Amino acid sequence: MNVEQGATAPQFTLVDQHGEKWSLREHRGAPVVLYFYPRDDTSGCTTQACDVRDHWEEFRELGVEVAGISPDDEHSHAAFAARYELPHTLLADPKRTVIDKYGAWGEKSLYGKRYLGVVRSSVVIDQRGKVAAVFDKIQPKAQAKKSLDVVRRLVA
Repeated sequence: MNVEQGATAPQFTLVDQHGEKWSLREHRGAPVVLYFYPRDDTSGCTTQACDVRDHWEEFRELGVEVAGISPDDEHSHAAFAARYELPHTLLADPKRTVIDKYGAWGEKSLYGKRYLGVVRSSVVIDQRGKVAAVFDKIQPKAQAKKSLDVVRRLVA
């Protein structure tokens, strides 16, 4: 990833699953978890998003803003969120502006074939807008727990 622990998180504004603008700057003062995922409705991405949903009360109790980012558009995100009752924000980045800025685009492999795509990764941003943790190539079921562990230390 292009972001490093301790650095200021790159600012951005994207559209969410409701067609509303969502800006990182507006969430300063609260911890933010950004997770990057390849595509709505695929098995790993569904597992990852539902794991956030299943830990949602813990995120809320800690005052954490959670946003998933993929190249899918807001209509795809809206259907995905409705289908799995996802309570958190999904941000559309079809031009990969933020995905590239954060370094979540890279080489992947599947069945021996190499290709470029979104690298499943996560960034925890502290209340001051600094990167508190970076999880590169994270497993779908590990992201929520690892992010929560970091946030608990931030708010302690």
